[in-house]
Amino acid sequence: MRISSMILGVAALVSSAAASTFTPAKPPAVPLAVRSPYLNAWLQGDSGCILPGSWPKFWTAQTQGWQGFVAVDGAVYNWMGAAPGPGTVNQVSLEYTSTRSVFIFDVGGKVTLTVTFLSPVYPEDLARQSQQFSYIDVKARSSDRASHSVQIYLDVSAELASGDLSQVINWDSGNSSAVSYLKFFRASQQEFAESGEIASWGNWYLATRAFNGMTWQIGADTVVRGQFVTNKTLKNTKDTNFRAVNDNWPVFAFSHDLGTVGDTFVERVFSLGIVQDQVINFAGTNGLAAVPGLWSSYYSDDISAVVAFYNDYPYAATHSANLDVQIKEDSLNAAGDDYATITTLTVRQTFGALQFAGTPSKPYIFLKEISSNSDIQTVDVIFPAYPILMYLNATMGRYILDPLFENQESGAYPNAWAEHDLGTFPNAKGYPAGNDEPMPLEECGNMIIMTLAYAQRTGDNAYLKAHYPKLSQWAQFLVEESLIPANQLSTDDFAGTLVNQTNLAIKGIIGLRAMSEIAQRTGNNDTFGSIAADYLQKWKGLAINTAANPPHTTLSYGDNSSHGLLYNIYADKLLGLHFIDQSIYDMQSAFYPTVALQYAVPLDTRHTWTKSDWEMFAAAVSSPSTRDMFIGKLAGWINNTSTNRAMTDLFDAATGGYPANGPTFVARPVMGGTFALLALPR
Repeated sequence: MRISSMILGVAALVSSAAASTFTPAKPPAVPLAVRSPYLNAWLQGDSGCILPGSWPKFWTAQTQGWQGFVAVDGAVYNWMGAAPGPGTVNQVSLEYTSTRSVFIFDVGGKVTLTVTFLSPVYPEDLARQSQQFSYIDVKARSSDRASHSVQIYLDVSAELASGDLSQVINWDSGNSSAVSYLKFFRASQQEFAESGEIASWGNWYLATRAFNGMTWQIGADTVVRGQFVTNKTLKNTKDTNFRAVNDNWPVFAFSHDLGTVGDTFVERVFSLGIVQDQVINFAGTNGLAAVPGLWSSYYSDDISAVVAFYNDYPYAATHSANLDVQIKEDSLNAAGDDYATITTLTVRQTFGALQFAGTPSKPYIFLKEISSNSDIQTVDVIFPAYPILMYLNATMGRYILDPLFENQESGAYPNAWAEHDLGTFPNAKGYPAGNDEPMPLEECGNMIIMTLAYAQRTGDNAYLKAHYPKLSQWAQFLVEESLIPANQLSTDDFAGTLVNQTNLAIKGIIGLRAMSEIAQRTGNNDTFGSIAADYLQKWKGLAINTAANPPHTTLSYGDNSSHGLLYNIYADKLLGLHFIDQSIYDMQSAFYPTVALQYAVPLDTRHTWTKSDWEMFAAAVSSPSTRDMFIGKLAGWINNTSTNRAMTDLFDAATGGYPANGPTFVARPVMGGTFALLALPR
C-alpha cells in the first residue's frame, strides 16, 4: 500500500504541479494543522507543494495518514493524501496567510473545490489559544454552470496518535450538540513521554457537524476508503478490533453528501486536534508537579472542549482574517511585499512550538525547541522568538519567562548565571546539579533584555521588582565576564566555542545597560550604567577592524580576517536605549552588502551558513537599503530553496540548501524573529 501510494503521489505531481500558482510565494513546506508541538502537520516541499497525491507529514517527516476524496456525479477524485485508487484533482492555486493555507482545486472541469486549513492564533485570548485544534473548511461549487451531485470525504489515520506504529490504538464515536466526533488514542498511555517526538498520551478527535447526509466510519484504511469510493457514503459503523497503528491501518472518516451543487458554494467544516489533561511536568516553586493544560480551566471535559472549538469557527474565521490583514499590512508598511512574504509564513510555525498550561490566575507558556534537541524553555531560543510576542501581545513575554524565574528562584539551580533551559520537552525538571548546556553570558544577557522589554511594553515594573534579586545576580555576572568573554558557546552553538566573541560581548554590555534601566525603574541604586558605558568604549577599541575597507566588527577580538553578523545590537533598538553609537549601525549597514552571497549574508567567516532569524535582527537595525537587501534575499530563498520541510532557520547562504555536514533545523519557533522590525518601538 505504501509503495503504491508513493508511485501515485509522483504521478499526481507530474500531472498537476505545472498548473498551480503560489501566493505570495512557493514555500519550503505548507502549514496545514500547526497549532502546538503535537498538532504540527505540514505538506512538505518535495511534493511540489501539491496536496493531492501527497501525504501530510509531522514536522519530523513522519507520515500523517490524512486523506481527502471528492465525488462529482459519481466520479471520485483525490484532493489530499496518497491513497491508491482515484485519480487526483488539479490543484489550481495555493495561497498562504498568517493563519491559513488555502488550496483551490479543479474537479474534472465541473466543480471548484476550495479547502482552507485554518490554525487560528489568539494573542490576547488564553481560552481560545489553549486549545490544540485546527480547522479544515471544504467548499464546493459548480464551475461549468451546470448542477452536480457532490460528496466529500475526509479521514485521518491512527498514525497521528503514536510515533511507535506498533502501539495498539483504541477508538470511539459520539455526538454532542449536533457535533459528531471520532475519538482515538493509545491504549497504553504514557504521560509526559514521546515516541518519535509524537505525544504518547492524550485523546485525538476529528469532528464535524451532523448535517443530513453526514456519515462516518472507523476501520481499516482500504475498507473505509473503498466504501466511499464505491458507494459515495459511509456505513456509520466502527471496527471492533482495536489494534496496532500499522495493523491494517485504522482510519477515522467522515463524509458529507452536499446534494446538488450549483453556482453557490456549499460548505462543510471539520476540526482536528488533541486533548491532554496534564501537559507539562514542571519543577516550580513547590517542586516537580504536573501542570494542567490551560484549556481545562475553561472547559469541563474533552467533549465540551471539542464542541466549543468546533462551534467557534465563525468567530475563528473572522478573527483570523483580521489578524491576517493586520500582519500583512504592517509588514507591507514596514518593508514591502518581500517582508510580508516572510512574516506571514512564520506565524503558525512559531506558535506551533508553544504549549499553554496552568490556570487563568497563573498561566504558563512552555516552548519546545523543535528539531534541534527538543529542550524545553531554552532561553536562547525564546530570545529570537520574542519579537513576535512583543509585536502581538507583550503580556505573553511574562508567561514564557515565568517558568525560568520560578525554577531558578526556588533554589533548584546552583549556578550564578542564568539557566540555559529546563530539560527536555515536556519534562521541565531543571538542572539541580547545574549541568545544563553552558551558555552563561548568552543567557544572562537574554534574560535581562527580555524581562525589561516585557516591562517596558506593559508598564509592569512590579515584575522587575519581584525578580530584582535574580536579575541583579545575573547582571553581576555580566560585570565580571561580558567585556572579555571566556572561551564558551553562544546561541550559535553548532559553530562551537570561541574566545573573545565580539557579538557575544556586546549582548552582555547591552544587558548591563538594560539592568541600569531596571534599577532605575525599581528604585534601586544603579551601579550598572556607568560600567556599561565604560565597557562600550573599550569594546569599540577591541571589536572594530578600522583598517578594513569598509570597516566592520570582527567575529572575535583581534582577528582582522574575520567578520560576522552583529545581530545582538538589535536589543539596543528593541529597548530604545540609544546606547550604541549610530555610527556602528551605519558601519555595519555599509559592510554587509560587501559579503552577501546569493541567498543571505553568512553568519560569520567560519561557514557560508546563515541564520535567518539573526538576519532579520540585523535587517531591523540596518539602513533602508541594507534592510531591503536582507529581506529580498530571504524572500528569494523562500521561493527557490532546495530545503523541503517546515522553514529552516539555518541554511547555506550560497546554495540555499541545508548546511553540508551541519545540523538540520526545521519548524523551530526562532522564526518569530522575522518580526524583529515590527517589534521595534513605534
